[in-house]
Amino acid sequence: MRREEVELIKSRALRMLNSARYHLSIGDYDIAAFMAEQAVQLFIKYKILEVTGEMPRTHVIRQLLGILRDLCKEGSVVEEFVKSNRSLLVRLEEAYLASRYLFKRYEKEETEELINFAEKVIDFVRNIRI
Repeated sequence: MRREEVELIKSRALRMLNSARYHLSIGDYDIAAFMAEQAVQLFIKYKILEVTGEMPRTHVIRQLLGILRDLCKEGSVVEEFVKSNRSLLVRLEEAYLASRYLFKRYEKEETEELINFAEKVIDFVRNIRI
């Protein structure tokens, strides 16, 4: 895997996060929640791709964090992050399906919380030492 390809995935993830913020600002909460989830999912995949040269096939954020846990020297830190943020991780994962297929409407406050949490996850993953 070439470095520019890895950086492309990272760039896409960060652009998705920016898209989530934009959609939040115009009141398009369902798409904002979906984009927050996509940003986190892709950013974790970027980190795994950077280390292994392979893109994981799962879309479940907690499974991706489990892969990352197994790859890094700070595995217990990742495990603790997942445990302490389990409910927000589940809600972010739900946005993947709910924003597209379910009859759920996201409200502004919930969407803001998901986007803020997405930023937290991305910062956490960015700072993991592998």
